[in-house]
Amino acid sequence: MRSAFIKTSLCLILCFSFTGCEIPKGGVPDEVKEAFAKKYPGENDPDWHLDKNGNYEAKFKKKGIHYRADFTPKGAWVETETNIKEKELPDAVKKVMKEKYDDFKISEIEKVESSAKGLFYDVEFKVNGSKQDVEFNASGQILN
Repeated sequence: MRSAFIKTSLCLILCFSFTGCEIPKGGVPDEVKEAFAKKYPGENDPDWHLDKNGNYEAKFKKKGIHYRADFTPKGAWVETETNIKEKELPDAVKKVMKEKYDDFKISEIEKVESSAKGLFYDVEFKVNGSKQDVEFNASGQILN
């Protein structure tokens, strides 16, 4: 019994040490699975991971688009992200990016629906060898 506890604890520690760790479907709490099913009806086969914040992340594909949806261990929805192309950004965001970040290379763009912040766009720029995330609302206002 104690050995199983130690092995389970070690596995969880290792999972949290990385940005995400795939977990078997049986390891996802029922509250999380139920919240996912309610938010995304008909999506019944996500790949589950634990993220660095201890949330459960469901990776799934819908109409050819890849999504990542995060839920707390109690089943509360946190946010859903999907990668998009620059041309899919609202014009107001593209305008601000051209004015303030035109010299920087874009490494990733995500459309994020958040329970705390609503809809926003997370643009990751390469700046002097490091990465900088800038969050924009649909009107082009910088949020962070």
